[in-house]
Amino acid sequence: MEFKDYYKILGVEKAATEQDIKKAYRKLARKYHPDVSKEADAPARMAEVNEANAVLSDPEKRAAYDELGRQPHGRPGQDFRPPPNWDAGFEFTDGAGSEGDAEFSDFFAQMFGRAARGQRAQARSGPMPPMRGDDHHAKIELELLDTYQGAERTISLRGAHLDDAGHVVHDERQLSVKIPKGVREGQHIRLAGRGGAGFGGGAAGDLLLEVVFKPDARWRAEGRDVYQRVPLAPWEAVLGGAVEVATPTGAAEVTVPAGWKPGRKLRLKGRGIPGAEPGDLYLELEIALPPADSDAARAAYAALRQAFPDFDARRAQGA
Repeated sequence: MEFKDYYKILGVEKAATEQDIKKAYRKLARKYHPDVSKEADAPARMAEVNEANAVLSDPEKRAAYDELGRQPHGRPGQDFRPPPNWDAGFEFTDGAGSEGDAEFSDFFAQMFGRAARGQRAQARSGPMPPMRGDDHHAKIELELLDTYQGAERTISLRGAHLDDAGHVVHDERQLSVKIPKGVREGQHIRLAGRGGAGFGGGAAGDLLLEVVFKPDARWRAEGRDVYQRVPLAPWEAVLGGAVEVATPTGAAEVTVPAGWKPGRKLRLKGRGIPGAEPGDLYLELEIALPPADSDAARAAYAALRQAFPDFDARRAQGA
């Protein structure tokens, strides 16, 4: 997937104001609108212009896009994949869907997902009836251990708005959030009344925080199940025996069966993410080789080679 330079598509500078973007969009819309354009690629160009405008005319999405563009692979023409959870901590406004979103590129969908929706339309004349404020949403990264015990965390959310001159101004706010025990990745924590302000005396919207877990070399979660890599010494893997493992719920002694095989797992029932039906903890058994960093260690490896003169590692694995 190629990184899209929305500023280049609209022909504006990165410091462009709201009016600059509106002017550029209107000019290109007159040139490429399929109903009037003579250009052979008018539909494709118009879709591209609409997509660029959808991002750059929205201060929240524009701020997030600018941040992504500052990363090493955020360069036009390069093969691009957004880093995992790149948008964690950015606050977006929910609103009514935009009919043009379906025509937008995979790049747009990968970047914004639910944040790709347009803003709620407001009446421009007459008295405004009480209206509930927009819901906001953001993605927050948590430690996997937070879900085992519950926690309270202070999080920072980044947003943006336009100043009187039409320039993007970055906002940041901090919130204290209670992390419920047993929350899963992909679930939402709702903070009532912490979204957009209401209109005409209407209630404020809510803030929906989507939970993702920070990458951890020790554990990974799939639903309520948790997977943990457990290195074994060669003699533990071959002979079996009791080993102590540091699990998310504390140290546990497990019995490793003799005769290790690639892909073998041990299941600890109910040791996954807590809940009415808790998940399981799967210990993925691997072999860790001792370093040959001394004469005695190298001699031990040489003796092992002599003990198994007919062993062919490649043939044993079917290579």
